[in-house]
Amino acid sequence: MLVHICCSVDSHFFLEKLKRDFPDEKLIGFFYDPNIHPYSEYKLRLLDVKRSCKKLGVELIEGEYDFESWLNAVKGLENEPEKGKRCSVCFDRRLEVSAKKAKEIGEKRYTTTLLVSPKKSQEQLLNSSETIDSTLGTEFVFVDYRSGGGTQEQARVSKEEQLYRQDYCGCIFGLKKQREEQGIFLDEFLSPINNQTLPASIEERLKLYENRIKLEEDGKKYKILKDKFLNYRILRAFVRENKRVIPSYFLFYSTMKREYTRGKIDFSLDEVFYLNREEVRFIKLELFNKLSGYSFKTVKEMSFYPIDIQKEIEVRNKLSAPYNTSPIIVVDEIPQKRVEIYLKSELYNDVRENLVILGHL
Repeated sequence: MLVHICCSVDSHFFLEKLKRDFPDEKLIGFFYDPNIHPYSEYKLRLLDVKRSCKKLGVELIEGEYDFESWLNAVKGLENEPEKGKRCSVCFDRRLEVSAKKAKEIGEKRYTTTLLVSPKKSQEQLLNSSETIDSTLGTEFVFVDYRSGGGTQEQARVSKEEQLYRQDYCGCIFGLKKQREEQGIFLDEFLSPINNQTLPASIEERLKLYENRIKLEEDGKKYKILKDKFLNYRILRAFVRENKRVIPSYFLFYSTMKREYTRGKIDFSLDEVFYLNREEVRFIKLELFNKLSGYSFKTVKEMSFYPIDIQKEIEVRNKLSAPYNTSPIIVVDEIPQKRVEIYLKSELYNDVRENLVILGHL
């Protein structure tokens, strides 16, 4: 039986149940989810599904990540709610590709782990499968593992196995609507031009879950813990002198009360130059290099290099008092004339996962 897989939280519990209820069936996992975006999130979910299937002894096939085709399929349905018409089109597409894959490998029966997700409509899935089966001659296997305390048992299994628990279905349109309703800043689709790994970003989680697999291979015991912290994202920033933008780099946690200000250097202290507005501070690149251990030749070079965020914070702490969020701007040369500064940033409460090594198994 081919089992379409959406994520490890659903698939691990679902596959355990299928192995119990269909002991004579060879289960083959099929990860086909072109709706997942961004691609780093797709890679993260696939990584955890691979780990789960390996633990369960289930063969896994990866489908094509044809995201653009999926976008075309749901065009015009971007504002549909969860379980609306967009989800129906999404189900149709994923189940049809899964049914065709089943026929391709010589299987007639197929099912999907979407059936166990509390946020998915089983009725929608059944409707999609009926149309597909009548055309392809395949057989959709419907099982209800949600009722009778199944959802609670699934949560227990997910916690015990320390599976990656994503907080959105994967669809960019569903995520946007979900974040708007929650009043939460949408940071999943922000990616710095210097390819920097930001705190609590998908890229950071991907590295964490890659490292946990290495720990398991080395036989080391670990725990994935969550911490609340103050997160930060810079959306847009520049410095302009004489109407000309000059190379500049705003250190992590730089904020302003307003997005725009202008002023001139008022005084300097210990190689830090203070603007007469918005508590803005300038430092030369050579001081940043000295405090951080980097050796950038220009700020432009610095702007395209993935600097470690912790080093940025360490430099900030060396230059200012604790909890300081004043703008600290790195430049090649300190501006001598009046400057204009634009800074749009977000400072918000967030949750971050951490990998803690406990010892050997």
